[in-house]
Amino acid sequence: MSEVSRTRISRRTFLRYAAGAGSVLGLGELASHVFGDQVLAGQDPPWVGERLSDLAFAAEPQDPLGTLIASGLDARKYTDLSRIEPDRRITPTGEFFLRTEVPDQLDPSRRWQLQIDGLVRKSLTLVPDDLAQRASKMGVHLMECAGNSRATRFGLMSTAEWSGVPLSQVLAGVERLPTAKAVRITGFDAHSRESTNSQAGCSWVFTPEQLESASAFLATHMNGSRLTPEHGYPVRLMVPGWYGCCCIKWVERIEWVDGDQPATSQMLEFAARTHQDGVPKRAADYFPAIVDRAAMPIRVERWRVDGKIRFRIVGIDWGGDPSKGRLQLRVLPGGNLEPVADQPVRTDGGWSVWTHPWTPATPGRYLLQLAVDDPEVSVRRLGAGMYMRGVVVGET
Repeated sequence: MSEVSRTRISRRTFLRYAAGAGSVLGLGELASHVFGDQVLAGQDPPWVGERLSDLAFAAEPQDPLGTLIASGLDARKYTDLSRIEPDRRITPTGEFFLRTEVPDQLDPSRRWQLQIDGLVRKSLTLVPDDLAQRASKMGVHLMECAGNSRATRFGLMSTAEWSGVPLSQVLAGVERLPTAKAVRITGFDAHSRESTNSQAGCSWVFTPEQLESASAFLATHMNGSRLTPEHGYPVRLMVPGWYGCCCIKWVERIEWVDGDQPATSQMLEFAARTHQDGVPKRAADYFPAIVDRAAMPIRVERWRVDGKIRFRIVGIDWGGDPSKGRLQLRVLPGGNLEPVADQPVRTDGGWSVWTHPWTPATPGRYLLQLAVDDPEVSVRRLGAGMYMRGVVVGET
Protein backbone atom coordinates (compact mmCIF):
# COMPACT_ATOMS: atom_id res chain seq x y z
CA MET A 1 0.00 0.00 0.00
CA SER A 2 1.28 3.48 -0.79
CA GLU A 3 2.15 5.93 1.95
CA VAL A 4 -0.77 8.14 0.98
CA SER A 5 -3.11 5.39 2.15
CA ARG A 6 -1.36 4.61 5.43
CA THR A 7 -0.13 7.90 6.83
CA ARG A 8 -1.20 11.48 7.10
CA ILE A 9 -0.79 13.11 3.74
CA SER A 10 1.20 16.29 3.29
CA ARG A 11 -0.08 19.17 1.20
CA ARG A 12 2.70 18.75 -1.36
CA THR A 13 2.18 14.99 -1.64
CA PHE A 14 -1.58 15.39 -1.97
CA LEU A 15 -1.27 17.99 -4.70
CA ARG A 16 1.00 15.67 -6.66
CA TYR A 17 -1.52 12.83 -6.47
CA ALA A 18 -4.50 15.10 -7.12
CA ALA A 19 -2.83 16.64 -10.15
CA GLY A 20 -2.03 13.24 -11.57
CA ALA A 21 -5.52 11.94 -10.97
CA GLY A 22 -7.57 14.86 -12.17
CA SER A 23 -5.99 18.30 -12.40
CA VAL A 24 -7.22 18.61 -15.98
CA LEU A 25 -10.67 18.93 -14.45
CA GLY A 26 -9.64 21.26 -11.66
CA LEU A 27 -9.17 18.90 -8.72
CA GLY A 28 -5.65 20.15 -8.18
CA GLU A 29 -6.97 23.71 -8.09
CA LEU A 30 -9.73 22.62 -5.71
CA ALA A 31 -7.14 21.05 -3.42
CA SER A 32 -5.20 24.31 -3.23
CA HIS A 33 -8.21 25.92 -1.51
CA VAL A 34 -8.77 23.10 0.95
CA PHE A 35 -5.78 23.24 3.26
CA GLY A 36 -5.85 25.75 6.10
CA ASP A 37 -6.38 26.03 9.84
CA GLN A 38 -9.93 24.64 9.85
CA VAL A 39 -10.67 21.75 12.21
CA LEU A 40 -13.42 19.24 11.50
CA ALA A 41 -16.05 18.65 14.16
CA GLY A 42 -16.55 15.20 15.67
CA GLN A 43 -18.87 12.68 14.08
CA ASP A 44 -22.51 12.31 15.05
CA PRO A 45 -24.21 8.94 15.66
CA PRO A 46 -26.82 7.70 13.15
CA TRP A 47 -29.94 9.82 12.97
CA VAL A 48 -33.52 10.01 11.74
CA GLY A 49 -34.48 13.15 9.89
CA GLU A 50 -35.42 14.77 6.58
CA ARG A 51 -33.15 14.36 3.55
CA LEU A 52 -33.03 17.78 1.92
CA SER A 53 -30.64 17.47 -1.02
CA ASP A 54 -27.33 16.04 -2.22
CA LEU A 55 -24.13 18.02 -2.69
CA ALA A 56 -22.64 18.07 -6.18
CA PHE A 57 -19.10 16.77 -6.50
CA ALA A 58 -16.75 19.62 -7.38
CA ALA A 59 -14.36 19.80 -10.33
CA GLU A 60 -16.12 17.03 -12.26
CA PRO A 61 -17.61 17.22 -15.78
CA GLN A 62 -21.32 17.36 -16.39
CA ASP A 63 -21.67 15.00 -19.34
CA PRO A 64 -25.11 13.38 -19.28
CA LEU A 65 -25.40 10.09 -17.43
CA GLY A 66 -27.36 7.14 -18.78
CA THR A 67 -27.35 8.57 -22.33
CA LEU A 68 -25.38 7.18 -25.26
CA ILE A 69 -22.74 9.65 -26.43
CA ALA A 70 -21.01 9.40 -29.84
CA SER A 71 -20.94 6.17 -31.87
CA GLY A 72 -18.88 3.14 -32.82
CA LEU A 73 -15.67 2.65 -30.90
CA ASP A 74 -16.10 6.14 -29.44
CA ALA A 75 -19.55 5.45 -28.01
CA ARG A 76 -19.95 5.93 -24.27
CA LYS A 77 -22.77 5.61 -21.77
CA TYR A 78 -22.03 6.38 -18.14
CA THR A 79 -23.84 4.78 -15.21
CA ASP A 80 -25.21 7.18 -12.59
CA LEU A 81 -23.58 5.75 -9.48
CA SER A 82 -25.36 8.25 -7.21
CA ARG A 83 -28.54 6.20 -7.57
CA ILE A 84 -27.10 3.12 -5.89
CA GLU A 85 -28.82 2.08 -2.66
CA PRO A 86 -28.17 -0.86 -0.32
CA ASP A 87 -31.25 -2.57 -1.80
CA ARG A 88 -30.46 -1.40 -5.37
CA ARG A 89 -27.01 -2.83 -5.95
CA ILE A 90 -27.70 -4.39 -9.36
CA THR A 91 -27.45 -2.04 -12.34
CA PRO A 92 -30.48 -2.40 -14.63
CA THR A 93 -29.38 -3.55 -18.06
CA GLY A 94 -30.52 -0.30 -19.68
CA GLU A 95 -28.35 1.69 -17.26
CA PHE A 96 -25.25 -0.53 -17.50
CA PHE A 97 -22.28 1.40 -18.86
CA LEU A 98 -21.18 1.14 -22.48
CA ARG A 99 -17.77 1.85 -23.89
CA THR A 100 -18.31 0.56 -27.45
CA GLU A 101 -21.43 0.55 -29.58
CA VAL A 102 -22.60 -2.49 -31.53
CA PRO A 103 -20.27 -2.69 -34.57
CA ASP A 104 -22.19 -1.43 -37.56
CA GLN A 105 -20.58 -4.15 -39.73
CA LEU A 106 -22.15 -6.89 -37.62
CA ASP A 107 -24.95 -8.60 -39.55
CA PRO A 108 -27.77 -9.31 -37.06
CA SER A 109 -29.28 -11.87 -39.43
CA ARG A 110 -26.18 -14.08 -39.65
CA ARG A 111 -26.23 -17.48 -37.98
CA TRP A 112 -23.64 -16.98 -35.27
CA GLN A 113 -21.05 -19.69 -34.74
CA LEU A 114 -18.31 -19.83 -32.15
CA GLN A 115 -15.11 -21.51 -33.32
CA ILE A 116 -12.75 -23.28 -30.92
CA ASP A 117 -9.60 -24.11 -32.81
CA GLY A 118 -5.88 -23.36 -33.02
CA LEU A 119 -3.46 -25.90 -31.55
CA VAL A 120 -6.05 -28.65 -31.06
CA ARG A 121 -6.52 -32.20 -32.34
CA LYS A 122 -9.87 -31.30 -33.84
CA SER A 123 -11.65 -27.96 -33.94
CA LEU A 124 -15.14 -27.46 -32.54
CA THR A 125 -18.02 -25.24 -33.62
CA LEU A 126 -20.57 -24.11 -31.03
CA VAL A 127 -23.94 -22.45 -31.56
CA PRO A 128 -24.62 -19.74 -28.95
CA ASP A 129 -28.25 -20.80 -28.60
CA ASP A 130 -27.01 -24.19 -27.43
CA LEU A 131 -24.78 -22.44 -24.89
CA ALA A 132 -27.76 -20.39 -23.72
CA GLN A 133 -29.74 -23.57 -23.06
CA ARG A 134 -26.86 -24.88 -20.92
CA ALA A 135 -26.48 -21.59 -19.04
CA SER A 136 -26.56 -21.52 -15.25
CA LYS A 137 -26.40 -18.65 -12.80
CA MET A 138 -22.83 -17.37 -12.40
CA GLY A 139 -23.53 -14.76 -9.74
CA VAL A 140 -23.33 -10.98 -9.36
CA HIS A 141 -20.18 -9.45 -10.83
CA LEU A 142 -18.94 -5.93 -11.24
CA MET A 143 -17.35 -4.66 -14.42
CA GLU A 144 -15.15 -1.57 -14.49
CA CYS A 145 -13.59 -0.06 -17.59
CA ALA A 146 -9.82 0.30 -17.20
CA GLY A 147 -10.28 3.90 -18.36
CA ASN A 148 -12.75 4.76 -15.60
CA SER A 149 -11.83 8.13 -14.12
CA ARG A 150 -13.02 11.49 -12.89
CA ALA A 151 -13.39 12.51 -16.55
CA THR A 152 -16.31 10.05 -16.78
CA ARG A 153 -17.61 10.80 -13.26
CA PHE A 154 -16.48 7.23 -12.61
CA GLY A 155 -19.56 6.08 -14.56
CA LEU A 156 -17.74 3.38 -16.55
CA MET A 157 -18.57 0.85 -13.86
CA SER A 158 -21.68 -1.27 -13.24
CA THR A 159 -22.86 -4.56 -11.76
CA ALA A 160 -25.14 -7.27 -13.10
CA GLU A 161 -26.31 -10.78 -12.35
CA TRP A 162 -24.87 -13.04 -15.03
CA SER A 163 -25.67 -16.48 -16.39
CA GLY A 164 -23.59 -18.53 -18.76
CA VAL A 165 -21.31 -21.53 -19.16
CA PRO A 166 -17.94 -21.92 -17.38
CA LEU A 167 -15.15 -21.52 -19.90
CA SER A 168 -13.44 -24.59 -18.47
CA GLN A 169 -16.39 -26.70 -19.68
CA VAL A 170 -16.16 -25.19 -23.16
CA LEU A 171 -12.41 -25.72 -23.41
CA ALA A 172 -12.82 -29.32 -22.27
CA GLY A 173 -14.67 -29.97 -25.53
CA VAL A 174 -11.40 -30.01 -27.51
CA GLU A 175 -8.08 -31.77 -27.00
CA ARG A 176 -5.20 -29.33 -27.16
CA LEU A 177 -1.75 -30.14 -28.51
CA PRO A 178 1.28 -30.21 -26.19
CA THR A 179 2.45 -26.88 -27.65
CA ALA A 180 -0.81 -25.12 -26.65
CA LYS A 181 0.05 -22.91 -23.67
CA ALA A 182 -2.39 -19.98 -23.88
CA VAL A 183 -5.88 -19.06 -25.02
CA ARG A 184 -6.69 -16.14 -27.32
CA ILE A 185 -10.32 -15.03 -27.25
CA THR A 186 -11.56 -12.76 -30.03
CA GLY A 187 -14.78 -10.88 -30.59
CA PHE A 188 -16.27 -9.21 -33.66
CA ASP A 189 -15.09 -5.62 -33.86
CA ALA A 190 -15.51 -4.28 -37.42
CA HIS A 191 -16.61 -0.64 -37.60
CA SER A 192 -17.02 1.44 -40.75
CA ARG A 193 -15.75 4.59 -39.04
CA GLU A 194 -12.30 4.90 -37.57
CA SER A 195 -12.01 5.97 -33.97
CA THR A 196 -10.07 8.95 -32.71
CA ASN A 197 -9.58 7.34 -29.28
CA SER A 198 -9.52 3.56 -29.70
CA GLN A 199 -8.07 0.93 -31.97
CA ALA A 200 -10.22 -1.75 -33.55
CA GLY A 201 -9.44 -5.31 -32.60
CA CYS A 202 -11.16 -7.00 -29.66
CA SER A 203 -9.09 -9.86 -28.25
CA TRP A 204 -7.00 -10.85 -25.24
CA VAL A 205 -4.56 -13.67 -24.53
CA PHE A 206 -4.86 -15.56 -21.23
CA THR A 207 -3.14 -18.51 -19.67
CA PRO A 208 -5.50 -21.37 -18.79
CA GLU A 209 -4.47 -20.90 -15.16
CA GLN A 210 -5.63 -17.27 -15.22
CA LEU A 211 -9.00 -18.24 -16.67
CA GLU A 212 -9.42 -21.02 -14.14
CA SER A 213 -8.40 -18.85 -11.19
CA ALA A 214 -10.89 -16.12 -12.20
CA SER A 215 -13.70 -18.64 -12.85
CA ALA A 216 -14.12 -17.15 -16.33
CA PHE A 217 -17.31 -17.96 -18.21
CA LEU A 218 -19.11 -17.28 -21.48
CA ALA A 219 -22.09 -15.11 -20.59
CA THR A 220 -25.36 -15.55 -22.45
CA HIS A 221 -27.71 -13.83 -19.99
CA MET A 222 -27.61 -10.60 -18.03
CA ASN A 223 -30.05 -9.75 -15.22
CA GLY A 224 -32.25 -12.70 -16.08
CA SER A 225 -32.59 -12.06 -19.82
CA ARG A 226 -30.54 -12.85 -22.92
CA LEU A 227 -27.72 -10.43 -23.57
CA THR A 228 -28.69 -7.35 -25.52
CA PRO A 229 -26.72 -6.51 -28.69
CA GLU A 230 -25.03 -3.61 -26.85
CA HIS A 231 -23.67 -5.98 -24.22
CA GLY A 232 -22.30 -8.60 -26.59
CA TYR A 233 -25.21 -10.74 -27.79
CA PRO A 234 -25.13 -13.61 -28.44
CA VAL A 235 -22.14 -14.37 -26.18
CA ARG A 236 -19.48 -12.43 -24.31
CA LEU A 237 -16.57 -13.40 -22.14
CA MET A 238 -16.72 -12.60 -18.44
CA VAL A 239 -13.52 -12.71 -16.39
CA PRO A 240 -14.68 -11.82 -12.86
CA GLY A 241 -12.38 -9.44 -11.06
CA TRP A 242 -10.60 -8.30 -14.25
CA TYR A 243 -11.07 -5.00 -16.07
CA GLY A 244 -13.76 -4.74 -18.73
CA CYS A 245 -11.26 -4.59 -21.60
CA CYS A 246 -10.67 -8.32 -21.00
CA CYS A 247 -14.40 -9.18 -21.06
CA ILE A 248 -14.67 -9.61 -24.82
CA LYS A 249 -18.05 -8.91 -26.45
CA TRP A 250 -19.47 -10.70 -29.52
CA VAL A 251 -17.11 -13.65 -29.02
CA GLU A 252 -16.61 -15.56 -32.26
CA ARG A 253 -13.32 -17.42 -31.82
CA ILE A 254 -11.40 -19.16 -29.03
CA GLU A 255 -7.92 -20.35 -30.02
CA TRP A 256 -5.35 -22.46 -28.25
CA VAL A 257 -2.02 -20.82 -29.07
CA ASP A 258 1.61 -21.26 -28.08
CA GLY A 259 3.26 -19.34 -25.24
CA ASP A 260 5.10 -16.85 -27.45
CA GLN A 261 2.19 -14.88 -28.87
CA PRO A 262 2.47 -11.14 -29.57
CA ALA A 263 0.25 -8.91 -27.49
CA THR A 264 -3.02 -8.10 -29.24
CA SER A 265 -3.86 -4.55 -30.25
CA GLN A 266 -6.29 -4.36 -27.33
CA MET A 267 -3.62 -5.48 -24.87
CA LEU A 268 -1.25 -2.84 -26.23
CA GLU A 269 -3.89 -0.11 -26.03
CA PHE A 270 -4.79 -0.90 -22.42
CA ALA A 271 -1.32 -1.72 -21.12
CA ALA A 272 -0.95 1.44 -19.02
CA ARG A 273 -4.54 1.33 -17.80
CA THR A 274 -4.16 -2.27 -16.61
CA HIS A 275 -0.97 -1.45 -14.65
CA GLN A 276 1.50 -3.22 -16.93
CA ASP A 277 5.23 -2.62 -16.77
CA GLY A 278 5.48 -0.43 -19.85
CA VAL A 279 3.88 -1.80 -23.02
CA PRO A 280 5.03 -5.42 -23.33
CA LYS A 281 5.17 -6.79 -26.86
CA ARG A 282 4.60 -10.40 -25.79
CA ALA A 283 1.28 -11.51 -24.32
CA ALA A 284 3.11 -13.73 -21.83
CA ASP A 285 4.67 -10.66 -20.23
CA TYR A 286 1.32 -9.14 -19.20
CA PHE A 287 0.22 -9.21 -15.59
CA PRO A 288 -3.39 -10.21 -14.88
CA ALA A 289 -5.58 -7.14 -15.41
CA ILE A 290 -7.12 -7.44 -11.95
CA VAL A 291 -9.22 -4.72 -10.32
CA ASP A 292 -7.63 -3.79 -6.98
CA ARG A 293 -9.61 -3.07 -3.83
CA ALA A 294 -11.14 0.39 -4.17
CA ALA A 295 -13.79 2.64 -2.66
CA MET A 296 -15.23 6.09 -3.19
CA PRO A 297 -18.12 8.36 -2.21
CA ILE A 298 -21.06 8.29 -4.60
CA ARG A 299 -23.07 11.08 -2.94
CA VAL A 300 -23.07 13.40 0.06
CA GLU A 301 -26.56 13.78 1.49
CA ARG A 302 -27.75 16.91 3.30
CA TRP A 303 -30.21 16.22 6.13
CA ARG A 304 -32.19 18.15 8.70
CA VAL A 305 -32.01 16.30 12.03
CA ASP A 306 -33.55 17.76 15.19
CA GLY A 307 -33.56 21.18 13.58
CA LYS A 308 -29.87 21.00 12.62
CA ILE A 309 -28.18 20.38 9.27
CA ARG A 310 -26.16 17.17 9.10
CA PHE A 311 -24.45 15.36 6.28
CA ARG A 312 -24.12 11.68 5.43
CA ILE A 313 -21.45 10.37 3.05
CA VAL A 314 -22.58 7.35 1.03
CA GLY A 315 -20.12 5.30 -1.00
CA ILE A 316 -19.26 1.97 -2.56
CA ASP A 317 -16.52 -0.57 -1.99
CA TRP A 318 -15.42 -2.95 -4.75
CA GLY A 319 -12.58 -5.03 -6.13
CA GLY A 320 -9.96 -7.15 -4.43
CA ASP A 321 -10.69 -9.41 -1.49
CA PRO A 322 -13.37 -7.79 0.74
CA SER A 323 -12.38 -9.96 3.70
CA LYS A 324 -8.98 -8.29 3.97
CA GLY A 325 -8.85 -4.83 5.47
CA ARG A 326 -11.50 -2.35 6.50
CA LEU A 327 -12.27 0.99 4.94
CA GLN A 328 -11.07 4.24 6.45
CA LEU A 329 -12.17 7.76 5.57
CA ARG A 330 -10.35 11.06 5.85
CA VAL A 331 -12.00 14.43 5.23
CA LEU A 332 -9.51 17.14 4.30
CA PRO A 333 -8.54 19.63 5.52
CA GLY A 334 -7.65 18.61 9.01
CA GLY A 335 -9.19 15.18 9.21
CA ASN A 336 -7.47 11.99 10.24
CA LEU A 337 -8.17 8.51 8.88
CA GLU A 338 -10.96 6.90 10.86
CA PRO A 339 -12.98 3.73 10.30
CA VAL A 340 -16.01 4.11 8.06
CA ALA A 341 -19.00 3.95 10.40
CA ASP A 342 -21.20 1.49 8.52
CA GLN A 343 -19.39 -0.81 6.08
CA PRO A 344 -21.03 -4.17 5.39
CA VAL A 345 -18.71 -6.84 4.04
CA ARG A 346 -19.29 -7.81 0.43
CA THR A 347 -20.52 -11.34 -0.14
CA ASP A 348 -20.40 -11.43 -3.96
CA GLY A 349 -18.47 -9.98 -6.89
CA GLY A 350 -20.40 -6.69 -6.97
CA TRP A 351 -20.05 -3.69 -4.70
CA SER A 352 -21.18 -2.99 -1.16
CA VAL A 353 -22.71 0.30 0.01
CA TRP A 354 -21.19 2.05 3.03
CA THR A 355 -22.26 5.18 4.92
CA HIS A 356 -20.60 7.62 7.27
CA PRO A 357 -22.09 10.59 9.19
CA TRP A 358 -20.22 13.87 8.84
CA THR A 359 -20.52 17.28 10.46
CA PRO A 360 -18.31 19.88 8.76
CA ALA A 361 -17.09 22.56 11.16
CA THR A 362 -17.59 25.45 8.75
CA PRO A 363 -18.74 26.14 5.19
CA GLY A 364 -15.99 25.54 2.67
CA ARG A 365 -14.30 23.08 0.37
CA TYR A 366 -13.55 19.52 1.44
CA LEU A 367 -11.92 16.46 -0.07
CA LEU A 368 -13.01 12.92 0.74
CA GLN A 369 -10.28 10.28 0.74
CA LEU A 370 -10.69 6.54 1.34
CA ALA A 371 -8.06 4.02 2.39
CA VAL A 372 -7.82 0.39 3.52
CA ASP A 373 -6.28 -0.32 6.92
CA ASP A 374 -4.32 -3.41 5.79
CA PRO A 375 -0.94 -2.44 4.23
CA GLU A 376 -0.77 -5.80 2.46
CA VAL A 377 -3.86 -5.08 0.34
CA SER A 378 -3.12 -3.83 -3.17
CA VAL A 379 -4.78 -0.42 -3.69
CA ARG A 380 -2.86 1.12 -6.60
CA ARG A 381 -5.59 3.46 -7.83
CA LEU A 382 -7.07 4.17 -4.44
CA GLY A 383 -3.63 4.90 -3.01
CA ALA A 384 -2.85 7.28 -5.87
CA GLY A 385 -5.94 9.38 -5.11
CA MET A 386 -7.84 8.48 -8.29
CA TYR A 387 -11.15 7.99 -6.46
CA MET A 388 -10.87 11.07 -4.24
CA ARG A 389 -13.81 13.47 -4.62
CA GLY A 390 -14.45 17.02 -3.51
CA VAL A 391 -17.53 18.88 -2.26
CA VAL A 392 -18.36 22.46 -1.35
CA VAL A 393 -20.45 23.05 1.78
CA GLY A 394 -22.33 26.32 1.74
CA GLU A 395 -23.85 28.36 4.54
CA THR A 396 -26.60 26.41 6.29
